[in-house]
Amino acid sequence: MKDREFVSVFRSSKKSDTYIYVRRGQNWDDLPEALRSIFGQPVHAMDLLLSPDKKLARTTGKEVLEALAEKDFFLQMPEEQETYIVDFRSKIERRGQ
Repeated sequence: MKDREFVSVFRSSKKSDTYIYVRRGQNWDDLPEALRSIFGQPVHAMDLLLSPDKKLARTTGKEVLEALAEKDFFLQMPEEQETYIVDFRSKIERRGQ
């Protein structure tokens, strides 16, 4: 794992709230075909200089840099909402009052 690395962040054109981090200049065709087909057309979101101590919205620089070293990408998926059913029931109950 490098101390710092320039990365590009792309959002998915198929899956909402899904992002992929790759090394800046990474050739999209070099990523696994299955990943590319599920992700869809990448839409550039930003470039940044990433270090292990960098805090990101849902991960850390360390996790992203480790994934880049291991598999050349870091895929950020939407957070699961474990309380979805509870929230839904609460909304129904409030409407009934």
